[in-house]
Amino acid sequence: MSTPAFPRPLPRVEGDAAPFWKAVAAHRIELPRCTACGTLIFYPRTFCTRCHSREVRWEEISGAGRVYTFSVVHRATHPWFMDKTPYVYAIVELEAGVRLPTMLVGCATEDVSVGMPVEPVFERASDDVVLLHFRPRSA
Repeated sequence: MSTPAFPRPLPRVEGDAAPFWKAVAAHRIELPRCTACGTLIFYPRTFCTRCHSREVRWEEISGAGRVYTFSVVHRATHPWFMDKTPYVYAIVELEAGVRLPTMLVGCATEDVSVGMPVEPVFERASDDVVLLHFRPRSA
């Protein structure tokens, strides 16, 4: 396999989101929840986006969800994705109530639909980073 001309864009496992990415590396989804009002917080922060409390605790949540919206990408937004098109960029609404941006994998672009049940799949992208994608939920 040849070395790609451009490195793959990857998230940084640091700051407020580090616990999220460390959980993903262990094939779990964990998010902060406000202990004052109960709001589940995504994108991970150290304060509640609803009541602004700093009393948050991390909890594991289910990865079950549904496609909230999606787009089939035909034009790569970064050179690394050029040979990956077309692919599906989606917003998945988890049963826990948060919406996450993701790439859908494991299905043809024409088979994707709003409301389609999905489940998480974890992809090792580098020595340090595991990515969270979703695929159609198996029965």
